[in-house]
Amino acid sequence: MLNRASKPLVKLVERYLPDPYIFVLLLTLITFAFAVVIQNQSPLTTIQQWGDGFWSLLTFSMQMLLVLVTGFMLACTPLVKALLEKLASIARSPGSAIVLVTLVSLVASWINWGFGLVVGALFAKALARKVSADYRLLVASAYSGFIVWHGGLAGSVPLTIATLGHFSEAQIGIVSTSETIFSGFNLLLLALMFVTIPIVNRLMLPPESESIIVDSAKLQDDALPSEKNERPADKLENSKTLGLLVGFAGLAYLINYFVTGGGLNLNIVNALFLFLAIVLHGTPRNVLHSLQQAVQGGSGIVIQFPFYAGIMAVMVQSGLAQTMSEWLISFASAESLPVWSFISAGIVNIFVPSGGGQWAVQAPVILPAAAELGAEINRVAMAVAWGDAWTNLIQPFWALPVLAIAGLKAKDIMGFCLVQLIVTGVIISLVLRFV
Repeated sequence: MLNRASKPLVKLVERYLPDPYIFVLLLTLITFAFAVVIQNQSPLTTIQQWGDGFWSLLTFSMQMLLVLVTGFMLACTPLVKALLEKLASIARSPGSAIVLVTLVSLVASWINWGFGLVVGALFAKALARKVSADYRLLVASAYSGFIVWHGGLAGSVPLTIATLGHFSEAQIGIVSTSETIFSGFNLLLLALMFVTIPIVNRLMLPPESESIIVDSAKLQDDALPSEKNERPADKLENSKTLGLLVGFAGLAYLINYFVTGGGLNLNIVNALFLFLAIVLHGTPRNVLHSLQQAVQGGSGIVIQFPFYAGIMAVMVQSGLAQTMSEWLISFASAESLPVWSFISAGIVNIFVPSGGGQWAVQAPVILPAAAELGAEINRVAMAVAWGDAWTNLIQPFWALPVLAIAGLKAKDIMGFCLVQLIVTGVIISLVLRFV
């Protein structure tokens, strides 16, 4: 039944959803129009705000590119390939493959969002080599697990308000992760996602006659380069000693970092992936070969992230994000504020697809409203976190690494993700309102 219900949505998205680059161009123009019409900004001022913010995410863009590149390099190591292939062999049917890739993605995304994106996509490819399942749904299932990231161990909002000296400390103090990530309602939400999302993905599986099956030969990785030792330089490129010395030095730094109390962040995750890849590949030549494969899919990130930075700048500097949030919560009560915060966060996330950036935009609106209405701060904060993660299901921004690894376009998976958006939106809203 759900398969039949999802067909028109899948066809609608396949027909009308443009390439993510076109999507970001349209969002740019829409943001311009809203800033001018709603916020009474002059066109020149709006363009100035956009241009000033255009390069503000360069560090983040490089970090995201490295999430893709280092994650791909690590997954191409013989050890990780063998583990993924062994795990993929558990799947005996298209249905079991869909459920398995969803669960793996959910677990990996709960640990760390970057890890979840890369592992999910690579595992989908491994499963597609083993089982004749619809490749679009396999990749969509891998991406759907991303929805739990902001309720997990690397969630930007709960980690921010649990950090001494955060920008809202004067208003709300320090909110422990026991009240957010490990609160009863958040753990219930996670449990429901772990049960519901695999089931929904399984129910969307099209019949074999309508499935898009990719030839497993096209999903095979390129063969490793031959090891020639004709020149002294060849010996250096094939030297395991050189690679292992540097790789283990990097791992030693990371061990000391964690032992002395360091926490996870993008730079540490990328360093961990990189140094593990260097060690597990063995030789510099194998590392460089995997790097050449990895960078082929990074063009979308390189060109699109500056546009999103410009959109974020207009949203914040023009006051448009604040206006949108204020309007959505203007009719809320203490009990319903978490739900409206969730919905407003989902809408704002389409234009400001950054968890930390979105909290900076919405906290000055949400927190005073919560204080005035007597709403629970921890619940409202997590509502914003879940809203940010929720509409990522239809926001191509975060799907770029997955699509690059899988070799698909946004229109191929977003129809399935739209179904998940509807189902999960209802569940999250009900829990935030009544539990």
